[in-house]
Amino acid sequence: MSPARASPLPQVAVVGFPNVGKSTLVNRLAGGREAVVHADAGVTRDRKAIETEWNRVRFELVDTGGADLAAGDSLSVAVTDQARAAIADADAVVLVVDARAGLRAGDAELAALLRRADVAVIVVANKVDGPADVHLAAEFHKLGLGDPEPVSAAHGHGTGDLLDRIAELVAGRERAPDDDDAIGLAIIGRPNVGKSSLLNAFLGTGRVIVSEEAGTTRDAIDAAAEVEGRRVTLIDTAGLRRRWKVAGTVAYYAQLRSESAASRADVAIVVCDASEGLTSEDLRVAELAMRSRCATLVALNKWDIGETDLEDARARLEQRTRMRPAIVVCSAKTGRGVPELLRRAVALADRRAERIPTPELNRFLADVVATTPPPARRGGRRLRLYYIAQIETSPPRFAVQVNDRRLISREWAFHLENRLRDVYGLEGVPLIIDFVPRKRRQGITRRRAHAR
Repeated sequence: MSPARASPLPQVAVVGFPNVGKSTLVNRLAGGREAVVHADAGVTRDRKAIETEWNRVRFELVDTGGADLAAGDSLSVAVTDQARAAIADADAVVLVVDARAGLRAGDAELAALLRRADVAVIVVANKVDGPADVHLAAEFHKLGLGDPEPVSAAHGHGTGDLLDRIAELVAGRERAPDDDDAIGLAIIGRPNVGKSSLLNAFLGTGRVIVSEEAGTTRDAIDAAAEVEGRRVTLIDTAGLRRRWKVAGTVAYYAQLRSESAASRADVAIVVCDASEGLTSEDLRVAELAMRSRCATLVALNKWDIGETDLEDARARLEQRTRMRPAIVVCSAKTGRGVPELLRRAVALADRRAERIPTPELNRFLADVVATTPPPARRGGRRLRLYYIAQIETSPPRFAVQVNDRRLISREWAFHLENRLRDVYGLEGVPLIIDFVPRKRRQGITRRRAHAR
């Protein structure tokens, strides 16, 4: 797999020292709440791109974690490296500083880095909440990056002028879009099972931060790549916990974004820790993917340090999930099984989008009824199935014409669904089957009425 540019839109990196209000500013400029914001410092870690538009100019704001060039701990270094990568990819940079805190050594270090970069920079003096505070921005002329823009991300003051400057810098830099829609692969799972390591293994780069600390990822991070000429969007997510366990914390907002990530993906790769086996929390995550109507594949990661009884894992999956997702063993650390996992995920997305010809489906239906007839119900009446057609894709939806919906038993409906999976390789793909009662033709009804 090769990394690719995520979007044809120009990118505007929003960088700065920790806790200067970068994510709040990004949300204000984008007109939403895409970036996680919390009173705690250091909430943002990986870089996250958010599309916005101003005066008919479209671009992406890339939120980054607080960059402290002097910090030496591994997590701070990784966050700073992500900010450096955002600057390297950017068409323009917004350097956010805290007007109330004044000019700090960390601001000057970042400014020196940006002066050496071949990119346009706008200095934004944030937390200028009223006219009486505007003078606070003057100090940041010392950074040597032009006139600072006084704004209040919290209240919106000055953000219109800032957007005018951004749009002027990036206008006309939009690249030609690719005609093919990218396949969305969401990497989901409980905390510390190796989701970010797996994404980096897919890409062959350190696109997202990996740490021994559980809960390092705090947002849904998109990364673009190509697989044998196919465009793929990989979505790394925060670890999924039960909501009541994280209520009121940073992890709660990260949880909401992880849950929504599955809803915009074609395939969810449910990552589990092979050294711990398939847990009840893993099964709950798989159920979440099923409710989101994306196809599902289970990855038993960390196979290099632990093994799981695969037959037992498959039996538990079949018992808890109707989609019967396949299990792939892999190790993000050693690379074992990673290409196979990615290949199968892309193939699963294709099966989710396939349309089965109607004549073939009706031959299939006749075979199912002949092999296992529906049981008789309601005084010996038996369900009759006349016709089947696929009416939607992604996920597949089928309409089956029947004589009476009330004659359908839950067990036989599940049998039909499972046979569809077996015959057409739809394990892990959500299926929707509508049983539609056959309507009598009006001519027959009128003749019977006339006979009376």
